Amino acid sequence: MKLLEGKTALITGAARGIGKAIALKFAAEGANIAFTDLAVNEETEAEIAALGVKAKSYASNAADFAESEAVVQQVKADFGSIDILVNNAGITKDGLMLRMTEQQWDAVIAVNLKSAFNFIHACVPVMMRQRGGSIINMASVVGVHGNAGQANYAASKAGLIALAKSIAQEMGPKGIRANAIAPGFIDTAMTQALPEDVRKEWCNKIPLRRGGTVEDIANCATFLASDLSSYVSGQVIQVDGGMNM
Repeated sequence: MKLLEGKTALITGAARGIGKAIALKFAAEGANIAFTDLAVNEETEAEIAALGVKAKSYASNAADFAESEAVVQQVKADFGSIDILVNNAGITKDGLMLRMTEQQWDAVIAVNLKSAFNFIHACVPVMMRQRGGSIINMASVVGVHGNAGQANYAASKAGLIALAKSIAQEMGPKGIRANAIAPGFIDTAMTQALPEDVRKEWCNKIPLRRGGTVEDIANCATFLASDLSSYVSGQVIQVDGGMNM
């Protein structure tokens, strides 16, 4: 039997990158997939559905409370349940603190952190009625260790970790688990655009001597979404090749 057979996963910001990789992995393990992005993405929807599960794309600004509530209710109506929530929506607007604008700060906190509050707030009542669920917040190693030039991003990711731990404590008696994944240097379109010497310097700091793949993150998310991790809650797992120990 597949690890996520019969479960429904809701993944925010999953039209591309890590979110899409998680959606495809979950689907391969039998989960039906609802995913959001700023616009409906029929191409990704078809790619997921080709794996033999139900898939539907929803247009939603995850930072908007009312839109998030409406999407969750629609997903519940369309799929019947929400067993897994992955808060993956995120942006970067990097800059040193002395030059960072209020808009840069507010935008990153809204998309990265408030969006997770929005979707958890809407999904928890559904999961409580089901007497179970798994919530996964996509954080970052910079949320654990900080990073110069990314105060807004690091603060938002640290917030996601504390949010997961708090929800784990609140919702544990209802059978709901909450955890965070903190990716390190992952090979994505964004990191592949970096100069080769910068990428090489990064990899030299990693004991495994390579960047991670989106599949590495998706595999960890699958573990946390499945019953294999039924006694794992309130944890932050660094998927970084040993870069931070």
